[in-house]
Amino acid sequence: MISLKEAMKLSESELVALRKDLKDKIKQTKELGAYIEQLTNSEICDEFAGVPIAIKDNIQVKNQSVTSCSKILQGYIAPYNATVINKLLSAGLAPFGRTNMDEFAMGSTTESSYYGKTLNPLDHSRVPGGSSGGSAAAVAAGIAVAALGSDTGGSIRQPAAFCGCVGFKPTYGRVSRFGLGAYSSSLDQIGPITRSVEDAAILYDIIAGHDSKDSTSANLEAISTSDKLNSDKKMTIAVIKNYVDGASEDVKKSLNMAIDKLKSAGHNIIYKDFSNSKYAIAAYYIIATAEASTNLSRYDGVRYGRRAACTNLGSMYANTRGEGFGAEVQRRMLLGTFVLSSGYYDAYYIKAQKARAFIKKEYEEILSEADIILMPVAPSVAYKFGELSNPLDAYLSDIYTIGVNLAGLPAITVPVAKDANGLNISAQLIGGAYKEQNVLDAAYSLEKLIKGN
Repeated sequence: MISLKEAMKLSESELVALRKDLKDKIKQTKELGAYIEQLTNSEICDEFAGVPIAIKDNIQVKNQSVTSCSKILQGYIAPYNATVINKLLSAGLAPFGRTNMDEFAMGSTTESSYYGKTLNPLDHSRVPGGSSGGSAAAVAAGIAVAALGSDTGGSIRQPAAFCGCVGFKPTYGRVSRFGLGAYSSSLDQIGPITRSVEDAAILYDIIAGHDSKDSTSANLEAISTSDKLNSDKKMTIAVIKNYVDGASEDVKKSLNMAIDKLKSAGHNIIYKDFSNSKYAIAAYYIIATAEASTNLSRYDGVRYGRRAACTNLGSMYANTRGEGFGAEVQRRMLLGTFVLSSGYYDAYYIKAQKARAFIKKEYEEILSEADIILMPVAPSVAYKFGELSNPLDAYLSDIYTIGVNLAGLPAITVPVAKDANGLNISAQLIGGAYKEQNVLDAAYSLEKLIKGN
């Protein structure tokens, strides 16, 4: 598949041919389930001219269906464009197809989608990761030039790693969330999934910037990164030793190989430890579910999407939510409502916010000594379908990604190796707040070292 950089140089007639070729390939790979259109037998939308970019099904595109892969939003049509969509259109790019995801972005396998699961292009018996599994699978399978996803606790980085792509989560507030279906408002961030670091930088430059429509948008000057990529810049990289040692043998071996390459290239490698990851997991799932219970309270059968059969107002709420939300969404809403309830708010939610501050401070202390933090993306390679059927096991699979969202930092995943079964292993690189250039430069350097450039 052509790179985003190359696609942006194509003529109008060449772009028409590219879009037609993509449509044909998408139909030929229907079994992958990367696109909603594949699963509903409707046509891939070709409304806009421009370089085609796959869009996760929780980002609004005016006059198109947006369902967050939930039954409760069936029939809902977006009345406006998300800010990132307007930015794409202004730059000569265009939304092309809606990608599958875990319902309301709650999950790490793309198995909770109302439309059915997406398969990992590297091994169809395994998950593509989540919640942006459709976006990662589409890019990895060559049926998308690039894609947008959203990352609340690793939902860009983990599926990109499982599928062998580059996944970039910018600093919280760098990219507008206006038009993104809210899961956890203080954690959500839109970002690119691409086949290379350079493409990730290009797409990030297009969608980044202050937005007056988003109260959480950082009012900072947007500085381009893709034209300043420097793989020769030498950095101090802090390896989180206890996280690397806690990963599977294949992941540990591959990351140590990548670290040796970085060291040989002149980067200064130091070793640090983080506190037990159980604190990050506990804080994340309390904060995320609390915010989710508030955000999803708007789906009640009155204002959005479908309405269940009912005889009075109470049964309308109960039936609509009971039928419209899947099991995982209901589970998280109930947990979030519980931790915010009278008598438990101080015991759980306030304590989780204190833990969040502690976790953020830990990152800041290490980043005061280093330019970049390096650690795994996940404890192992992509899981087999059904392997994480226990919800607690699924939550624990996010141990290496959720801290970044709690701290609001930029992070990227770069493929570094394949295991004996051809499954991808990636390294995760994390930088200081608003230091996207450092993160992208380090990733660019690692990518070149792995490819032998």
